[in-house]
Amino acid sequence: MRPVPAPWRQWIPRVPPGSGILKCVDFLSVDRQPELHDPVAVVAFAGWNDAASAATNAARFVVRRLGARKFATIDSEPFFNFRENRPHVRIDSRGSREITWPANDLFYARNPMGPHDVVVAIGVEPNLRWQSFAGAYASLFRDMNVKLAVSLGALMADVPHTREVRVTGSAFDPALAAELDLSVSRYEGPTGIVGVLHQRLREQEVPAASFWANVPHYITTTQNPPATIALLRRLQKVLELEFDYTELQAAGDRFIGEINTAISGNSDVLEYVHRLETAMDSGEESRPAEGTPLPRGEDLVLDVEEFLRNQREDQ
Repeated sequence: MRPVPAPWRQWIPRVPPGSGILKCVDFLSVDRQPELHDPVAVVAFAGWNDAASAATNAARFVVRRLGARKFATIDSEPFFNFRENRPHVRIDSRGSREITWPANDLFYARNPMGPHDVVVAIGVEPNLRWQSFAGAYASLFRDMNVKLAVSLGALMADVPHTREVRVTGSAFDPALAAELDLSVSRYEGPTGIVGVLHQRLREQEVPAASFWANVPHYITTTQNPPATIALLRRLQKVLELEFDYTELQAAGDRFIGEINTAISGNSDVLEYVHRLETAMDSGEESRPAEGTPLPRGEDLVLDVEEFLRNQREDQ
């Protein structure tokens, strides 16, 4: 017996299937276009939209857990200023020198136990030609008959690290926003590649929504496992899948413990975190009152980094 359809799937318009194997959409090279059943696309870009790598780590988690296969890539040459996004040099197992360029890859996974197959796009926010870049994704999703595209992101916010990570989101379409319990997008101001992609998806009549994890602004780390878990828990409801978070949850517990230990001797930060906790618990805007002094962010970063360095030295 098939699972009960998610509410959003009951009203999404049916887009005619593509016309066969897609060789190339502008700068997007597709090795083979898989035939998928009612696919949902998950998109995450490193960069401005991805505080603490929470979004891209969530997308990579989906790829690993579903055993997704790469089927397409975007050429980095037209879209990146390599002085800002430099390639990396590595030595492989045979001792040969290899250069790795900024990658924007797409993967697919079939889901015989659920109503949706899954497409996952993981990449890096480009420096150049955003409209062409986003248009390549939107055209491919249209031709693949994607029923819903979900972008993942993470932003710095006035939230405490000691509470459950808050995930916000939006959609342009009011009906879709209501079905997914999101707000209707009314944002005005600077945007990242995610905003441009959503506009292109709208032009191609591909339904789209976004989920954003709120990451504590006073902690600068390269990873935030609790934020990654929060995005995945929100996403799994859309995908109608269940993930095992055992390893990721253990990493999250260690992360919180390390942060707590690192700030334990900083009374200013502890007081600030307490104010954020009070505001969140009361349902108020998690922002300290005007005139309240904030601890310097660089002080906290130094505390955390020093603690982690000492931990590594003790091992």
